[in-house]
Amino acid sequence: MNIKRAKNEIKNALKAYLATDEFGAYRIPPIRQRPILLMGPPGIGKTQIMQQIAEETGVGLISYTLTHHTRQSALGLPFIDKVVLGGEERTVTAYTMSEIIASVYREMERTGVKEGILFLDEINCISETLTPMMLQFLQCKTFGNQQLPAGWVVVAAGNPPEYNKSVREFDVVTLDRVKKIDIEEDFGVWKEYAYRRGIHGAILSYLEIRREHFYRVETTADGLQFVTARGWEDLSELMQVYESLGIPVDRQVVEQYLQLPQVASDFANYLQLYDKYKQVYRVDELLSGTWEPVRASELRDAPFDEKLGVLGLLLSRLADGARDAYRLDALTDALHADLLAIREGEKAIASLPDEKRAALADKRNGGSSDKDALYVASREVERLDAYRQTLMLEKVPEDQQFDRLKALFSADVDARAAAADKTDAELANAFAFLDAAIPDSQEIVLFATELTANWFTSWFIQNFGCDAYFAHNKRLLFDDTQKQLLQDIESARNEES
Repeated sequence: MNIKRAKNEIKNALKAYLATDEFGAYRIPPIRQRPILLMGPPGIGKTQIMQQIAEETGVGLISYTLTHHTRQSALGLPFIDKVVLGGEERTVTAYTMSEIIASVYREMERTGVKEGILFLDEINCISETLTPMMLQFLQCKTFGNQQLPAGWVVVAAGNPPEYNKSVREFDVVTLDRVKKIDIEEDFGVWKEYAYRRGIHGAILSYLEIRREHFYRVETTADGLQFVTARGWEDLSELMQVYESLGIPVDRQVVEQYLQLPQVASDFANYLQLYDKYKQVYRVDELLSGTWEPVRASELRDAPFDEKLGVLGLLLSRLADGARDAYRLDALTDALHADLLAIREGEKAIASLPDEKRAALADKRNGGSSDKDALYVASREVERLDAYRQTLMLEKVPEDQQFDRLKALFSADVDARAAAADKTDAELANAFAFLDAAIPDSQEIVLFATELTANWFTSWFIQNFGCDAYFAHNKRLLFDDTQKQLLQDIESARNEES
């Protein structure tokens, strides 16, 4: 199955394992809660989805890469203990608490969350001395005589032997005690994730043209060469920061992430074209509606790959604008909730910024990967600090503070409205340019489809509307219906003859 389906399967298993009966007992006893074993190629998102699942379900998460551990760190260190056995005091070997089990307890104390996921990566690449202990853990959820706390679900991940020479095969006894999920790469699913994560537009438009370059692992005379989803995402992060710093991204940089020379060279060449499209078509002018007629004629006469590249530029910029609107909308909602809490006497402006700052620190320390949530939380702290500072500087009397807070909050509401208006105008201008350049073309169909597929532009259209989008979709749907009717008529004629 693909990684999206695997994520849903894990979430469903988590719900089932943590479901309790009327007496508070787990409906599936811990001994029957099979560890989940994810097997699939490297770099397709097995580790990434664990953080997403934990954030979406509100459970704790402890992650370990087992190749970094020895038998002693996993099992604990031995020491001599004295116990009474058979009426006599005897010396026996005992063990300190496993580092892995101890981390689970520390996470429970840190967050106050008593249920969670223990994620063990590279489970089938462990050392020979650690193998028996790990198999025992998968079967019994114990290291030595120390048990994983109830309410913690074990998820393990590994790579098939064709991707890693050091893997160890699991025996039937072990496999019969796990819930095994085989995963394969899927560009369509990754693309949904990439839109949500804000992957660089050049990467998305390139892979739309060269889907076969999304994920490849080849054995060559020079060894294993590969391109993975992880490589594309990490390259995107670097490209975005490099652009902000004015640092060029060339083939040598690309090869550090895409370790298949053919793909790295092809993408580096495409990047040069992508930069050329930026300069030639001047996307800022297209989105502001100030483009010159020659731009439309240039796109009309351009080859298909160039048209897709320009669409990629437009979609990337529109997604950025929609993302800004989404963040400001979420910020406004958060600040509105804060003001309600202050009005009801549940919170005080004097202490609320510090409370929010501590909550933000917990999210960051917990390894949250939701950039948008972290951004909104950071801006919320910033705005609350500004509110408090304004009240102090203006020495606003206590009975007038809430009215002043409402006035300050109105500026944030106006900022959200301005961002929405800007994105709406840019969408309308983009459609106007494409109508002038390539009217009623398959590229416009693709453009409207990608606006629907992109999480941020889809969210924006759903919440704020877009007359240009709806007008084009209505026309496209009419055309599709008309084509289908013509096909039906033609089929009927053929049958009569």
